[in-house]
Amino acid sequence: MAHISIIGTGNMGQAISGVVTQGGSTVELFSTSDTDKPVTGDIVVLAVPYTAVSLVLDQRGDQLDGKIVVDITNPLNFDTFDSLTVPADSSAAAEIAAKLPNSHVLKAFNTTFAGTLAAGTVGPLPTTVLIAGDDSNAKSVLTGVLTAGGLKALDAGSLKRAREMEALGFLQLSLAASEKISWTGGFGIVT
Repeated sequence: MAHISIIGTGNMGQAISGVVTQGGSTVELFSTSDTDKPVTGDIVVLAVPYTAVSLVLDQRGDQLDGKIVVDITNPLNFDTFDSLTVPADSSAAAEIAAKLPNSHVLKAFNTTFAGTLAAGTVGPLPTTVLIAGDDSNAKSVLTGVLTAGGLKALDAGSLKRAREMEALGFLQLSLAASEKISWTGGFGIVT
């Protein structure tokens, strides 16, 4: 399988780690302060808040060349929960891709909660991870890791679709924060 580096040790980092190890991949977890340890994974998951991404890229950008980099962020205004913080014609993933021109940037995991990743289900449906990106090989590699771990994966199109995925993630987070859905719920996909 693959070797995955996850930067971020919170709920999402832990849930993603559990999925990929269940599928036979190896994982190394880093906090943002673990800057003395090099990132060695073929796939690097940025499991940090959007506001921490710039710091991670400043610290480790050169270590990400040639790697599949997965952005899981939802760039929303957490003070007001009323808007995304990226321009309307862009996305967090597009900003990351511009800063990492030698990496294969994907958007994934931002439309799932940690609880649904760990459980492998959203209600009665299998958890489906949407993946957007411009590199079909990178999407195929991540899809293989996720399906080996018991999840479904769905190609959501090019990296341009990250904007819509971030809007969907924003809606889901807003619903959960206002207690209209639970943090173990969310959107399911029937294919």
